Amino acid sequence: MFLTVLSAGARESWWEMIPEGLRLVFSLALFFVSLLVLAVVLYLAGLVVVGKKRALLTDAFIISFLGTVLSTLFFMFISYHWVALVLSVVVWLLLIKRLYETDWLRATPVGVLAIIIFLAITVLLALFFGILYTISKLFLSFTISA
Repeated sequence: MFLTVLSAGARESWWEMIPEGLRLVFSLALFFVSLLVLAVVLYLAGLVVVGKKRALLTDAFIISFLGTVLSTLFFMFISYHWVALVLSVVVWLLLIKRLYETDWLRATPVGVLAIIIFLAITVLLALFFGILYTISKLFLSFTISA
């Protein structure tokens, strides 16, 4: 989501910044890392905001999985990225509200924290894969020329 917003002002799409051979690996890594990290973050935020009785780790995994899958689908199939962004935020908040059995006011801080963590993970993985690709190109060019 964040990278889509950033790429609106950029000359090239954020997806094009990732080397073509690493795009599938990047997507899978982003999905699984987001799933695991967001589940833990959602669980901890849920403990703080709604309490131990309503915030279960299984609910956090369900919220994380469905939120990640639905957000990805929105961005893949909706050509207006702002619409996909709004739908993603609403879906995340709705999942949190429903599974943690809370109101909109308590679901919002949990959702905001999840969005911040998701954005940080996306940026860090994009940097990691870009750096990994650069290092591998340098290493290959060094070994071939030596």
